[in-house]
Amino acid sequence: MNKRQKSILMDFTIVIVVTVVAVLAMVNFKDWVNRSEAMRAMEQLGRIVLQYRKDRGSVPPESYVDRIKESLEGHLRLGNLHYRAQWLDFESSSDEILAYTEKNYRSLIGKGFVVLRLDGRVEWIEKQEFRNLLAQQQNPMETEMLQK
Repeated sequence: MNKRQKSILMDFTIVIVVTVVAVLAMVNFKDWVNRSEAMRAMEQLGRIVLQYRKDRGSVPPESYVDRIKESLEGHLRLGNLHYRAQWLDFESSSDEILAYTEKNYRSLIGKGFVVLRLDGRVEWIEKQEFRNLLAQQQNPMETEMLQK
């Protein structure tokens, strides 16, 4: 191989490597933005639910949350929201999961859940950790209903 061919091959390799790195960076950035937007939408929902709870003394019914979800800016980022109010009672701790939605990203973020706690905290929890936490908080009747 002569010097010119080596130079062309080296330039081609550099362009390919830079392109692959840029594509991977954009996919990760897109997933990071989507996760941030989902968490922001869940925080908005959490503020509304906390205000309802403060005014009325209990969490709102699922129909109320469905109407709120439709009006929320960025509600598409929430996806399939699971609302657990019917399974909570007055003795539930502030750490109980009130609502959650599953997110499956193809990037470094991976698979997990955006979770709204009863006290209004919103957090990202990895898939296996979430499954364990939810299993601890679910009663047998809820588990049976979800399996159907």
